[in-house]
Amino acid sequence: MRMRALSAGIVACPDCDLLQRIPSLSPGGTARCPRCGRKVAANRPGSLDRTLALAVAAAIAFLVANAEPMMTLSVSGLESTTTILGGVVEMWLQGEWITSVLVALFAVVAPALDIGFMLAVLLAARRPPAPRWVGTLLRWTEVSGLWSMVEVMMLGILVALVKIADLARVEPGIGIFSAAALVVLMTAMSVRFDPAEVWSRVRWANGEGPQASPESAGGAEAGP
Repeated sequence: MRMRALSAGIVACPDCDLLQRIPSLSPGGTARCPRCGRKVAANRPGSLDRTLALAVAAAIAFLVANAEPMMTLSVSGLESTTTILGGVVEMWLQGEWITSVLVALFAVVAPALDIGFMLAVLLAARRPPAPRWVGTLLRWTEVSGLWSMVEVMMLGILVALVKIADLARVEPGIGIFSAAALVVLMTAMSVRFDPAEVWSRVRWANGEGPQASPESAGGAEAGP
């Protein structure tokens, strides 16, 4: 559950719901809830710029992973190559409809939405105040990230390679290295992203930016 920002500098702890004002944090500093010790805020200088760079790199890796062959199989002089989308189509043609739909959803559609939503959010939030639809996309980014399972697909490919190694000669293609890079980039993108920074820039429904409130029910403890 994400923190619920009530006004500028005031949040509710996601664990104990204590309302508290976030103090001014030095670069790299964090603030913890004085009641339960949960980290409620952090100052990450350049977080959005770094996340944007990772998102652009992830988009490139995603396109290459879906355009280039994952591997080449050689059996008795015959060679066969396939891509992720090619594998989805082949499973559909062979009657494995449910499997093909699941692979397309978790390995293609969900990662594409996750990267696309993230790029839209980061680009729109670069110049505050960000439009209200950024908040909606930010929520959808969290949902699409849960359904993105490129790492599961990579694990399945590695298991398949081990099983067919004795039956055919396998040559990895550019696509499989791009997919591996995509897993690393999307993980780094998730770790680097600071949603609180985006929320602080989103324009309110009344057309105004977040306003400071003179009242709070506690104060977070700042730390290094």
